[in-house]
Amino acid sequence: MRRYETVVPYPSWLGPGDNAWQMTAATLVGLMSIPALAVLYGGLVQKKWAMNTMMMVFCTFCLTLITWVLWAYKMGFGTPLIGSFVGDPRTILGASALQGQAHIPLVDPVMPKGGFRFPGASLAYFQFVFAAITPILFIGSVLGRISFRVWVLFVPLWITFAYAVNAFLLWGGGFWAQRGALDYSGGYVIHLAAGVSGFTAAAIVGPRLKKDRERAIPNNLLFVAVGAGILWLGWNGFNGGDPYFAGADASAAVVNTNLATAVAMMTWILMDMFLGREKKPTFLGGVNGMICGLVGITPAAGYVNGLGAMAIGLACSAVVWVAWYTLPKYVWPFNKVDDAFGVVYTHGIAGLLGGLLVGLLADPGMIVYPAAHGPSSGAAGAFYGHPHQLLVQFLAAVTIIVWDAIITAAILFFIKYVLRMSLRLGDEDLAVGDVAVHGEEAYPAEELVSVSASVADEAREVPGGGAPAGGGAPGGVAPGGAAADAAKVRKS
Repeated sequence: MRRYETVVPYPSWLGPGDNAWQMTAATLVGLMSIPALAVLYGGLVQKKWAMNTMMMVFCTFCLTLITWVLWAYKMGFGTPLIGSFVGDPRTILGASALQGQAHIPLVDPVMPKGGFRFPGASLAYFQFVFAAITPILFIGSVLGRISFRVWVLFVPLWITFAYAVNAFLLWGGGFWAQRGALDYSGGYVIHLAAGVSGFTAAAIVGPRLKKDRERAIPNNLLFVAVGAGILWLGWNGFNGGDPYFAGADASAAVVNTNLATAVAMMTWILMDMFLGREKKPTFLGGVNGMICGLVGITPAAGYVNGLGAMAIGLACSAVVWVAWYTLPKYVWPFNKVDDAFGVVYTHGIAGLLGGLLVGLLADPGMIVYPAAHGPSSGAAGAFYGHPHQLLVQFLAAVTIIVWDAIITAAILFFIKYVLRMSLRLGDEDLAVGDVAVHGEEAYPAEELVSVSASVADEAREVPGGGAPAGGGAPGGVAPGGAAADAAKVRKS
């Protein structure tokens, strides 16, 4: 007879405040992906790619969760499988895994009060939303040309072989965590990884159509503003939830996050006004600065004081501003790769710089974990007498850059040469956009409606009529009928 482990719904180790904050923080981070990035990216692209963009964001969220619970979570936060580099892949679908006390084997000894004060489900979901947002971020590098079918295959493979390894190395108690590398909330694991992987993918997949690169006009700046606002405020959960309990450091991390972001946004706007070619402040420029601040403070939020947060916001925004306007023109390979939204700049460079600045600015007075069975857990950078921290930060960054570039390239080449799938959509589909790929569009035009009506009339006149083969789609557009004819209209 099989024995079942009894799970107590309200055990003695459960801290209701910590658990409530962890679930709230996770939800805030989830909102950064859906709807924030779906709306932000969907507003930034040409209108013919709005539906494709939103589809990719939502499907990436789904695919990551499925991969996460089946094997990837334990690869990033489980028992070591291969030395200090990756965890043992296991599912987390059982009652004990969901309701038992949260557990990261190599991290437990440094936790306050002897361990996590919430169940495994809270930790697993919190870490899932971090995993999901990473490939969602570098969707921005390959928009407007990558095959949707290829992306559906790519995401689970990338989460497995790139993200889970990154997470274990720095957060799961792996190689670089054991050597003192600092990545408070994902400057390396998420943003540097997204920048490197997105840039690599963009180089391999190839560029957008020339006319699309030359006429890359956002279709809805109000949507961009809504997405950017949710992204900013959602970051309170991103950085505020990473101490794993509702303590003083969580509050400090939230203030530092907003402070660095405010400084970074104004830095970019002022540089546009006084150093830009047109000497005009732009909202899109401000959003770029905002993202640089959010990304730059992420590896440092709970390790630096307020002055350090302001310095990071200023430095990251200024450096990325210069890179944004110079590297694509003069420096190889940046002048050869079509990174549609410049993810390598706002996430890759900003994440790298923020991680390195932790090595300088980490203040030992900022206590992340209070003493449990040893000294309180803080960190000290080079400016506080520990120059070795900067070297550790640099070497950890090199590891992420090299590993993620190799894995991203390997996955794409596997899909292209072994599975024999074209990574890039055909030029005819690229010219049409959403209607060709998905049979629907965000802003239906009058000709689509008129063509749909005429096709429906023709179908009714056919003996044994009814709807066109393939059934109907939202809005009454048949995937194989009106949508295809509408695609011809678009191309004409």
